[in-house]
Amino acid sequence: MSQKYEKLAGEIVEKVGGSENVSTLTHCMTRLRFALNDNNKADQPAVKALDGVLDVIESGGQFQVVIGTHVEDVYTEAIKHLKSVEGSGRELAKERKVGFIGKLIDFVSGTFSPIVPAIAGAGMIKALLALLILFGWVSKESQTYYVLSFMSDAIFYFLPFLLAYSAANKLKCSPVLALVLAGILLHPNLTQLRTDGNEVSVFGIPLTLVAYSSSVVPILLTVWAQSYMEAIFKRIIPNAVKVIFVPMFTILVVGLLSLTVLGPLGSFFGTYLAMGFDFLGSHGSWMIIFVIATLWPILVMFGLHHNIVPLSLAQITTLGYENIIGPGAMINCISQGVAALVVGMRTKDKALKQISTSSGITAFMGITEPVLYGVNLPKKYPLVAAMIGAASGGLYAGLMNVSRYATGASGIPAIPLYIGENIWNLYNILIALVITAVVTAVITYFLSLKYEQELTTQETVVSDEETITIKDSVIMSPIKGAIIPLQDVQDAAFASEAMGKGIAIEPSEGKVVAPFAGVIVSLFPKKHAMGLLSDDGVEILIHVGLNTVKLNGKYFEAHVVEGQRIAKGQTLLTFDLEKIKQEGYITQTPVIVTNTYNYSDVVSESSRDYIDFNNALLLVKA
Repeated sequence: MSQKYEKLAGEIVEKVGGSENVSTLTHCMTRLRFALNDNNKADQPAVKALDGVLDVIESGGQFQVVIGTHVEDVYTEAIKHLKSVEGSGRELAKERKVGFIGKLIDFVSGTFSPIVPAIAGAGMIKALLALLILFGWVSKESQTYYVLSFMSDAIFYFLPFLLAYSAANKLKCSPVLALVLAGILLHPNLTQLRTDGNEVSVFGIPLTLVAYSSSVVPILLTVWAQSYMEAIFKRIIPNAVKVIFVPMFTILVVGLLSLTVLGPLGSFFGTYLAMGFDFLGSHGSWMIIFVIATLWPILVMFGLHHNIVPLSLAQITTLGYENIIGPGAMINCISQGVAALVVGMRTKDKALKQISTSSGITAFMGITEPVLYGVNLPKKYPLVAAMIGAASGGLYAGLMNVSRYATGASGIPAIPLYIGENIWNLYNILIALVITAVVTAVITYFLSLKYEQELTTQETVVSDEETITIKDSVIMSPIKGAIIPLQDVQDAAFASEAMGKGIAIEPSEGKVVAPFAGVIVSLFPKKHAMGLLSDDGVEILIHVGLNTVKLNGKYFEAHVVEGQRIAKGQTLLTFDLEKIKQEGYITQTPVIVTNTYNYSDVVSESSRDYIDFNNALLLVKA
């Protein structure tokens, strides 16, 4: 099955800078997560333009390629194109020159991502057990309950083992030695020493005896120390005896360091983390759910949602319940799915209708990237409606102090995770989901009356000022210069028409004028691009040059502001064409009809190779 994605995987690896530029590659539920030696070598627009890629995000030192639910198949093919990378995690981090916070986020995210599916699977077993008890098919005194219970709890009790293996792979040290160090922390004899309650010391150094089962921080600190010590021993120990003495000294030194300093330090941190959870649970738990439910799409877009998984796991392993991620993420899944389904019912675009329906159902199952990047974010209004709906449901769930008792999926299959001693916890999450669905559906529908336009000349829509009819429109040239077919633009995102159809111009003069009467709907802070809306309902993007955002507004001067009404031929923007070229930037300027989906076609209206201000440039066909 994965071979179906062989070409896509190869193209992704090539466009991120090739195998030699890839330090590590992992994946989560929907994304390939690259750690690159040099992010500047990656062609982000080209990767994003690939058929099969939903989006590209750079966050926390990672280059994240959003694929969708079949990401594992793409990952399987991608690793075939990669060569193994030597060196310790410390050396790789130094090469990438990522700041401390970026390295920390990269480490935590890269460590937890591989084990999230296993944690979700174990959580769903616990959900199944809750259903069996609810319907009276098993009792808590039965052997069936006993066996299924320790099956679902095993991953949490032995969590240090999984984290040790994953962290070692992330830091490029020995996973086997990391597992040994985790075994030291979980050894029954250490547990017995703690149970006996006697003072224990090693070489006169006292040990602080704590429980490490289900812990997170101690093993992460231990493997972090291992990545340094193992690298040191590999450098100073002769090759002839390295195979024996590197493991010996690593286990001895890091093991003692872990038992005397790192383990207790991590446990101390975990204790105060639990106290923090208790405090929030008593004073502000409602706000956690409300904020996560509302802002979850933003976290997903920036790839930050996996970075709070450790807090979620720490909460459930210390308190037995979790409300940092579960309720908010689940409410968001429902809101995103409902918004997309309403779009599917309202739109007359057959392709969009199909995408909205399929991705909406996928969102109900707990995977929101396809609906977010395929429908709600491009259309904008469904995303706004979904966030308002999620905020409404999240507020109720927060006020009712809803929690889940195991980790697992975030969609409808996760409902059993909310079955606990108090059955009202289950009822309250169901009520929150109903509130979310109703509010989202109503707001999406009413917004669609304004923004959803049919692809016919008879359909009317409401603009900010008046009722307009979709009809044929001629767009005049906003720039003087040589015409370039859009497919020849040296930027894959524009050339692929992913942002809409249009044309490009090589400017001969540093001036942009209004191609029609209308409104400035957006003016980018760097002043290199702007969005316009004509009185006929045509939305266009004028983007002066390629990658000119890096100039941070230098050489650009805007003569209008957002929301300003403009007259045809009015000067909108001036720029120093020669200085931009001297800086090494390509000055090809795409003029894109961003609401192309509302029209049957967008074609070039000019037969000339060179065009002047207010010569006919594009014909937008209704």
